[in-house]
Amino acid sequence: MTPTIAPRVRTLVLLLLAAVCALLAGAGPVSAHAAVTGSDPAQGAVVDQAPSRISLTFSEQVALSDDSLRVLDPDGKRVDTGKPSAVGGTTYAVRLQPDLSDGTYTVAYQVVSADSHPVAGAYTFSIGAPSKTSVAVSGQGAADGVVGWLYGFGRYVSYAGFIVMAGGAAFVLACWPRGSGVRPVQRFVVSGWLALTAATLALLLLRGSFTGSGKVTDIFDLSLLGQVLQTKTGAALVSRLLLLAAAALFIAVLFGAYDKREDPQEKRDLTFGLAIGGVVVAAGLAASWAMSEHASVGIQAGIAMPVDVLHLLAVAAWLGGLGALLVALYRAPADAPVDASAVRRFSRVAFGSVLALIATGTYQSWRQLGSWSAFTDTRYGLLLLAKIALIAVLVGVAWISRRWTGRLTEAAPATADREKVPAGAGASGETEKSAAEPADESADESAAEPTGVPAGEPTGKPADEPADEPADAERAAQLARQRAARDAARRKRLRDADPNRFGLRRSVLAEAGVAVVLLAVTTVLTQTEPGRTEQEAEAASSSSSSSSSSSAADTATSGALTLNMPFDTGGRNGKGVVTVDLDPARVGANEMHVYVERPDGQAFDIPEVKVEFTLKAKDIGPLPVVPDHLATGHWSANGVQIPMAGDWQVDVTVRTSDIDEVTVTKNAQIG
Repeated sequence: MTPTIAPRVRTLVLLLLAAVCALLAGAGPVSAHAAVTGSDPAQGAVVDQAPSRISLTFSEQVALSDDSLRVLDPDGKRVDTGKPSAVGGTTYAVRLQPDLSDGTYTVAYQVVSADSHPVAGAYTFSIGAPSKTSVAVSGQGAADGVVGWLYGFGRYVSYAGFIVMAGGAAFVLACWPRGSGVRPVQRFVVSGWLALTAATLALLLLRGSFTGSGKVTDIFDLSLLGQVLQTKTGAALVSRLLLLAAAALFIAVLFGAYDKREDPQEKRDLTFGLAIGGVVVAAGLAASWAMSEHASVGIQAGIAMPVDVLHLLAVAAWLGGLGALLVALYRAPADAPVDASAVRRFSRVAFGSVLALIATGTYQSWRQLGSWSAFTDTRYGLLLLAKIALIAVLVGVAWISRRWTGRLTEAAPATADREKVPAGAGASGETEKSAAEPADESADESAAEPTGVPAGEPTGKPADEPADEPADAERAAQLARQRAARDAARRKRLRDADPNRFGLRRSVLAEAGVAVVLLAVTTVLTQTEPGRTEQEAEAASSSSSSSSSSSAADTATSGALTLNMPFDTGGRNGKGVVTVDLDPARVGANEMHVYVERPDGQAFDIPEVKVEFTLKAKDIGPLPVVPDHLATGHWSANGVQIPMAGDWQVDVTVRTSDIDEVTVTKNAQIG
């Protein structure tokens, strides 16, 4: 007889949970899904005069609170006034106190991106000249502490609960209807419902502190809870709770009335009704994620949200059904084992789910990455590669399970015929012994029963004495229970000794282990800044902070100066690249050409372009230049005077509408 599997299962589960915790612990702070793509004044900039306001431009729209944008002077005192507000597109600003003194100022921001994730950070700029500051610049937000870790764990539990509940119920309804009466399978599905409900309530309570102060004491602040309920994420969580009430009714019918139906026609009708209702509830639950996270923002949101719903449903059908199959293989009673036909049906469901995952996952990858380089150059891309590798391993193990299923199907008829052969009629010795065991043990027990009366002697009681009937009935019932227990144990030993079933159980257990790690990676992936956004932010940052050495190199090689400066005014058609050509880039008169192009390289016109030259080392400037419009996307100015050689700051102001305007800056060696 094979050794018991339970200790091995417990050990593997503990190891998998440890791996999940390691993944979650190593995930680092919750990454922002909206990134800062520009600021005015720019990070590290030194301005001559105190600005009247500071503005930040993000890669997507964000939600603001009263303290979302804070400006601190060198002593750490706030110098911003009023509430921050949107000034156009994805640009947000806050006004500053007048007559600010010279020194280094710190801009700290904490907002919530459109896909529900908090964004926090800080940078400095200086007025007049840099100075010492008592403010510590840190990019850590309120969501990076204990509350952030609890929120991330709650997200993982909510995903796992949905997969277990939806996938387990689908396995019972579509693959193994007999499982509706199996207690371990019932507990498996109900545990998924309980986990998802508890996690959703916890996320509602944690949300206010997660996007705000990050303090544990604020978790039960009812005023924060009221604010959360007015947000998109709060509405999604409340909708999820309402749908979970419908899911509870579905589970009650599935494991109650459905299991008790005996009429085939009634059971078919109820199966159809449960299937329709279950798909509607499961799709609604999946939509509560799709409508408040990644899929709801960015390009093609109208397509991305239904694709995300289909993706989540496919994951649940595959991984949740896999968990239910594992429970059935290990915990189903001997008189109701999961049969080969159920495993075969689940294999077809899993294959269809994998095809759906490949299709939807390919679209999601293109949407979130945008380029092949993002696979290796961004954290999101690396996590996505890890997820793809885990799915490949999972498919490989599933192929092994499919082979074991085929062998189990082939061996099932022979096993059934062998079990029908009576003892002593050509069956194996073990079968003969098992069939004879009840009678032999009954005889032994009868022989061993003490009576206190010699053999052949009368007992002194009539044969029909009523007092003996209850004792005899109780003894018979006890013997019947013992025989039933021995028979069930014998069938379980025979079932577990089947090498095909044993191999299937091991391969399915390996699948479940990989699935647990895969779910952890997926949870971290949903909390990571998409590769497309990360690369756009890096490009904007590197463009705005290009050093003068690159400009000097351009001058040395061509004899003229060419500056390429990406801009984003935040409005419609507000993104592009402005190019300034200065020839011969020498002291005296120069010819200047300005070109404005879209990100795809197509020239386009804007209402206004202005250029200023400033030589801060000699306190010269700014020298304004207003070029003349020559053609689409082309402006020119002749006789631009550069009075002396030096490291000049070139400021280009671009206005794309009546209210959308931005100034981009580069330094260049001229003369």
